[in-house]
Amino acid sequence: MLKPLVFQPYSIKTTLPLNKPYLYGIGLYSSLIPFNSRPSFNKTRKNVKVGFFTTNIKAVTSGTEKAVGVKAIVTVQQPVRSSLTNLGISRGLDDIQDLLRRTLLLELVSAELDPKTGLEKETIKGYGLQVSKEDEEVKYEAKFEVPADFGEVGAVLVENEHHKEMFLQDIVLDGFKNGPVNIKCASWVHSKYDNPRKRVFFTNKSHLPSETPSGLKKVRREELEILRGDGRGERKSFDRIYDYDVYNDLGDPDSDLSNKRPVLGGKQFPYPRRCRTGRPQCDTAPVLEKRTIVLPYVPRDEVFSDVKLVTFSANYLYCLLHGIIPSLEGAIVDANLGFPSFTAIDQLFNEGINLPLDQDKGFLKSVMPRLIKTIADGSDNILRFETPPTAHKDKLFWYRDEEFARQTLAGCNPFGIRLVTEWPLKSKLDPKVYGPAESAITKELIEKEIKGYMTVDEAIKQKKLFILDYHDWFSPHVKKVRELEGTTLYGSRTLFFLNPDDTLRPLAIELTRPPMDGKPQWKEVYAPSWNSTDIWLWRLAKAHVLAHDSYHHQLVSHWLRTHCCIEPYILAANRQLSEMHPIYRLLHPHFRYTMETNALGRQFLINAGGIIESSFTPSKYCMELNSLAYDQQWRFDIQGLPADLISRGMAVEDSTAPHGLRLAIEDYPFANDGLILWDAIKQWISEYVNHYYPEASVVESDDELQAWWTEVRTEGHSDKKDEAWWPVLNTPEDLIDILTTIVWVCSGHHASVNFGQYAYAGYFPNRPTIARTKMPNEDPSEEEWKFFLENPEALLLECFPSQMEAARVMAVWDVLSSHSPDEEYIGQIIEPSWAENPVIKEAFERFNGKLRQLERIFDERNADINLKNRSGAGIVPYEFLKPFSQPGLTGKGVPNSISI
Repeated sequence: MLKPLVFQPYSIKTTLPLNKPYLYGIGLYSSLIPFNSRPSFNKTRKNVKVGFFTTNIKAVTSGTEKAVGVKAIVTVQQPVRSSLTNLGISRGLDDIQDLLRRTLLLELVSAELDPKTGLEKETIKGYGLQVSKEDEEVKYEAKFEVPADFGEVGAVLVENEHHKEMFLQDIVLDGFKNGPVNIKCASWVHSKYDNPRKRVFFTNKSHLPSETPSGLKKVRREELEILRGDGRGERKSFDRIYDYDVYNDLGDPDSDLSNKRPVLGGKQFPYPRRCRTGRPQCDTAPVLEKRTIVLPYVPRDEVFSDVKLVTFSANYLYCLLHGIIPSLEGAIVDANLGFPSFTAIDQLFNEGINLPLDQDKGFLKSVMPRLIKTIADGSDNILRFETPPTAHKDKLFWYRDEEFARQTLAGCNPFGIRLVTEWPLKSKLDPKVYGPAESAITKELIEKEIKGYMTVDEAIKQKKLFILDYHDWFSPHVKKVRELEGTTLYGSRTLFFLNPDDTLRPLAIELTRPPMDGKPQWKEVYAPSWNSTDIWLWRLAKAHVLAHDSYHHQLVSHWLRTHCCIEPYILAANRQLSEMHPIYRLLHPHFRYTMETNALGRQFLINAGGIIESSFTPSKYCMELNSLAYDQQWRFDIQGLPADLISRGMAVEDSTAPHGLRLAIEDYPFANDGLILWDAIKQWISEYVNHYYPEASVVESDDELQAWWTEVRTEGHSDKKDEAWWPVLNTPEDLIDILTTIVWVCSGHHASVNFGQYAYAGYFPNRPTIARTKMPNEDPSEEEWKFFLENPEALLLECFPSQMEAARVMAVWDVLSSHSPDEEYIGQIIEPSWAENPVIKEAFERFNGKLRQLERIFDERNADINLKNRSGAGIVPYEFLKPFSQPGLTGKGVPNSISI
């Protein structure tokens, strides 16, 4: 066996001076965003000239066999902040390492076993030498003499000799007779001083476990073992360990016992699992995990890029929470103060709110130019919102009942509405606890509203009645929520009738208060009316329903069904699927940034006292209700778009209809556009899967694949592991359906509920997040009823969010609705491993072409005057599922992943 001899540079006995550390600060991230000082950056490739040095380090071998000269070019990207953060003693030591030509140790791994010993062949080692540095990119070069009998290179081991981590973009091995060997890394390599274990990077060629070259089987297995970890200890920022834990880090009882929150995950509060951090237990509640000022751990390669950090999401959100919102609290003395008039609401867009930004004034303005404006003399700053496109096209859009109904089909929560299939409407809750089960919405009331057009029985038979039903979900929490200040709650039902032109007409709203505090059940039905008292009661009831639907949108359709339920798939994929597995490489682009985004959400949004609790009707019980929704409503087999539509009665299977479904409402913009996108995704995934899995036996015998799907169920969603509805994974068709569902949720589903938030909720009367006061006719005192009669508009404004609540969520919606400059859209960028396989490359190109056709199809639909739910006077076109977009707040674009 050939033993490699590594060329060693001469020793330097002279002491080299270290770089003098700069005296100014680390930069904006040390003073503003506590992110564990973990740099990251935009993972893009640039053309860089090679050639600062003329000497190369070679790995040479002994023996008489003819060897092949191979050159490795390693591309390393420097963090944008490296000039500020990577200074000091360690940077000086790293410069010495570069001078000593010992920066990167590379080891070529043969894909073959040694035929004589049956063991892995010795690796061929060599040090990389820095040969160029331009902008944010550094090139290293190493030369190897590879024996003729070494076989195909299957992987490269990398050891980082620096004291700082470095980001490897790719490695290209050139000199083989069959052409270059390409290795996409796109990964952080820790310093050997942090962790002595070498990193392994496989070539771009994908292999099923059964097809793994013999020389790579051991390293494939060991790499997965490293990624799983041992479930012990606190994770370090440079770790790449994926493990499970419950949501026990939302509360902060050590700071205040009122911030104690229950553990989500387990029998009492079922919930998906998150990534384990291993942080210490709370002193006051050992079942909970201590919170820190830095973001919770996520595996190193899951963090945001520098472009995303510097220009977008985390930076913006942190500025909101630690700069703008405290300034708002200073500007708005009374946090419970409502708006005195609708003119005052309009001033948020016209005049803004003066902000006393004493610190970081210039930085906040530069980071958030959309929100922070400087008045003419430059002495003060104001928070001024841009008018959402909905309000820009029709200032009174929020006021109209037909728009209220239209948004259930084309707004930012198209997942709430469902078909009415039974009459009378009945609760499934225990009547002994919650009162009579039958709804107060009667046949007579409905038939009066539809004015003899048809009977209720005929309407149900012809699929003309639809409902937003938040009755049974909210009712058990009404008493608890009403014990809190500044909010209230009802169970609610809202009924709609389908007009002949495929538009919806609101018919009735029912609000219910269960028996509580010695009072019997209270329920009331409200309907559009021609008299002033009833129409104002209708408007107030509508405000309550909109607050209910806003919670359902944000916490169920958005957070739970996308962010939260996707994280277990990511954990299981990294733990059970090798990086060289074709299914891992298919899914990986759809998991980009999701874990970091979720960590950001746990830190700032869904935590005790965070944006969600302080802005939504259920307040401190927001996440308990979320657990209830997961327990009662979530099941994997209805997360795909066709199954979701069928489960809500919004479609039935029909082989003669487009997409194999017949919609209950033909002009359903979300469903119509979504089904085309779904079909395109499924076709691409079908071609990909069928290439690697030509028959069922290959699926059944894939140990990694089967372990992944088993772990998704038994670990990631362990509170539902015994449910009968989990799909089996026995055939290529099973795999196609599972993968299409996951990719759809990461892309189309998330885009449809995320990027329209500011368009529809930016003018908050259209979608208030909280209803602060009860209905004026619920057990009113004489004074309360008199006040309503004399000033109903004031009562509606009092019911709406306070000035503080409104400004806070509007600023957050502005951030969350925007695309980052480094956004990667579905079907836009081909992965290197796909590009090197001609069959997969052709399939992807067809997928890309199909997505580009969708742009034209959606434009044509938005121009069709017969489609009244997406076109017409004052109507914002439905573009949420257009695949591609420019950066910023555009109201369109479907990213690959849940990246914000």
